[in-house]
Amino acid sequence: MKDYEHHIIWLEYFNKNLSKGKGRRVSKSRAVFDPSMDELVEAARLAGYEPKDVNGDAHYPRRAYTRSGYIMVEKKGSKSIALNRIADQLVQIRNRKKQ
Repeated sequence: MKDYEHHIIWLEYFNKNLSKGKGRRVSKSRAVFDPSMDELVEAARLAGYEPKDVNGDAHYPRRAYTRSGYIMVEKKGSKSIALNRIADQLVQIRNRKKQ
């Protein structure tokens, strides 16, 4: 049954290696190379979203041959705003790891 109260956020939305046709949903300046599920969960929490469900073994439909994953967060406005907030936090997490 479809859940209308949550957004599904896939790892592919933030992968800088992918084109928009392969599933990336944010600009390359907001994307990172090969994000992990742990980074995605942490970025979502820092952006103000509490993941309700974490599935690290799912296959993204456009790349069914590659194991990926997604998180489910409660809706607080549009999905594009949520993606941009999470993407900004993901970039900050990566910058902290480099230092």
